[in-house]
Amino acid sequence: MKLNEIQDNPGSSKSRMRVGRGIGSGKGKTCGRGVKGQKARTGVAIKGFEGGQMPLHRRLPKRGFYNPFGLDYNEINLGRLQEAVDAGRIDVAAVVTNESLIASGLISKPRDGVKILGVGELKAKLSFQVAAASKSAVAAIEAAGGSIELLKRAPEAPTASAEA
Repeated sequence: MKLNEIQDNPGSSKSRMRVGRGIGSGKGKTCGRGVKGQKARTGVAIKGFEGGQMPLHRRLPKRGFYNPFGLDYNEINLGRLQEAVDAGRIDVAAVVTNESLIASGLISKPRDGVKILGVGELKAKLSFQVAAASKSAVAAIEAAGGSIELLKRAPEAPTASAEA
């Protein structure tokens, strides 16, 4: 078999219907769109229109809001940290920071800092400098003999328009 002899199985593909090519084709004149009206025209997309009935996106209530002051933390569980220590990706003697976690491959982007969560077991004595931690994580770190320092976020400088 050669490349020029390769072909589809019979009946696997169907050629597209050419519309508007005379009444003998069965799809002439109006091309299967019916007669006149909005849906017979080109460029019409009536998404969400329900024939005059109140559309679903307007019947449902609005919920929630965007918090411009919300923080997006990288969340890491103690179990994953212990696995990284066992694999040798985290140095026990060094302080665990945002940068060291990126270097070890545990997180990919810095975001607004790291939050340590208490799922899993931590046996290694580690010292942390992170943005946030849960109460159970702090208790587990201190029980393992480690220490944790929570970093304070610097307040953002006021803009010129806010002073005016």
